[in-house]
Amino acid sequence: MSALKARIAGLIATAGPISVAEYMALCLSDPEHGYYMTRDPFGSDGDFTTAPEISQMFGELIGAWIAETWRLLGQPAGAMVVEIGPGRGTLMRDMARTLAKIAPGLHHDGAYALVETSPKLRAAQASALESSAVRFEWHAEIGRLPRRPMLIVGNELFDALPVRQYVKTGQGWRERVVDIDAMGGLRFAAGAGSADPALMPPSALEAQPGSIVELAPARSALMQRIAERIARDGGAGLFIDYGYRAAAVGDTLQAVLKHTHDDPLAHPGEADLTAHVDFGALAMAARAEGLQARIANQGRFLLSLGLLERAGALGARATTEVRERLSGEVERLAGPNAMGELFKVLAVAPQGIQLPGFPASD
Repeated sequence: MSALKARIAGLIATAGPISVAEYMALCLSDPEHGYYMTRDPFGSDGDFTTAPEISQMFGELIGAWIAETWRLLGQPAGAMVVEIGPGRGTLMRDMARTLAKIAPGLHHDGAYALVETSPKLRAAQASALESSAVRFEWHAEIGRLPRRPMLIVGNELFDALPVRQYVKTGQGWRERVVDIDAMGGLRFAAGAGSADPALMPPSALEAQPGSIVELAPARSALMQRIAERIARDGGAGLFIDYGYRAAAVGDTLQAVLKHTHDDPLAHPGEADLTAHVDFGALAMAARAEGLQARIANQGRFLLSLGLLERAGALGARATTEVRERLSGEVERLAGPNAMGELFKVLAVAPQGIQLPGFPASD
């Protein structure tokens, strides 16, 4: 039994079952044994591969989105380009390189910041960015960023924030908890806590016993903090993740270890834990602060920004092998059977501007 698994079992034995949200938080963020605190999980040598690691085109197009949005906002002076949850720094590196070429005013007169809590990942980010001819700042949380107009990006950020799960029982909806089984291992169970019916999706009314509903107040709270900053100081935000447009019944909690699905209770602190993102709830949090919030599928968004054209430009004078690689990257990023449909893009910004990548008719 791993050190963190033993610690969780001891905590439950002493104080009783813990919520799924508490379990996720311990697995991912425990200072000594948390998944993101102790390793670099990205890429072929890690547990999963994110879009920036698939292709430089992803970061270049996000950089182009930032540049155009900055222009639509009136080119605010001193604007800050921020990435929250910046992985190993690949996306920030590609965005900064792109902005240096197409938005020199923003690149030279603004600032770059990364919001990261993991010492391990901060080191990886610093290594990835050391060749960039620009100064980067690191902050532990949103509240420590200086007050400037903020162009903030979060890629696969919200899926790793804890969710609360509720299970349908004969006594109604009860919070799902992590408990100890007869052999001393971990198991899921129905706890004593109940859900506010007003927060449940409409489909919950017809749900069968054993059905699961996920609510994520921590995600909405973070989006609200980001939206408050944008509403107060100016700017815009772009957030990419896998999930759905509106809440629904279903258990999406999953663990990934070495690019393979794992039992979420089997290897706490050693496997990545995530759950699908309710983009409708995030959009609602942003709109509550007076911002517009637009949602699109990742494939449609990237294609509208010029993914095919960028791939064509990179492959124009390249070998057949490189062109085939670029074609594969386009398919992985935008194909309906890859990331194109499952992954969504949420943009938040002040009212009155037409955000790039989001058709006016939507």
